[in-house]
Amino acid sequence: MALKIYGVPRSRAIRTLWMAHELGIPYEMIEVVPGAEGSRRAEFMAINPNGHVPFVDDDGLVLWESLAINLHLARKHGGKIAAANLAEDSLAVMWTIWAVTELEPPASQVMMHTFMLPEPDRVPGLKADALEKVQGPLLVLEGALVRGGGFLESGRFTVADLNVACCVFYLRMNPEALVDKPAVREWYAAAMARPAAKAAFALRGD
Repeated sequence: MALKIYGVPRSRAIRTLWMAHELGIPYEMIEVVPGAEGSRRAEFMAINPNGHVPFVDDDGLVLWESLAINLHLARKHGGKIAAANLAEDSLAVMWTIWAVTELEPPASQVMMHTFMLPEPDRVPGLKADALEKVQGPLLVLEGALVRGGGFLESGRFTVADLNVACCVFYLRMNPEALVDKPAVREWYAAAMARPAAKAAFALRGD
């Protein structure tokens, strides 16, 4: 049975689509938009009671949370992007939790008050504050990439890099956030230039 991915490319489902393309696994995309007209409808709330996308059905195993789904798929299918041992797996989990707790919250606020919210709802002060708050996590990432020779672990692109890059994606319209972080800029550009990333992000129609 093919992996079923519920969501749309212009949502966090893009993260799982990227992983599926990296792994070269077949999947079925079930279009579910976020919100009352999609993910919060009763039939989908019965699958993911959080009311968000993406969620997946992988041979009967239902999972939500995009980056946790990616860790699962890497473990299941293996390959160079997956952890080769317990230490690498633990590092991937660490970086993933770090991304959603330290990096994603301020980065998402930057995104919201740069272009996602309608212009009348954008608050320059909140954007400026978020840009300041994101600097600490970005400096942590910069240092790790310098020490790791351009990767987060093991000298190669892994699920850890993919998951963290998906959060840096929120800063794509704010190059000022990365102006003094050359390692992050180079790493992020290389990640987005990967064939699997290009194939997945093409589905967004950007």
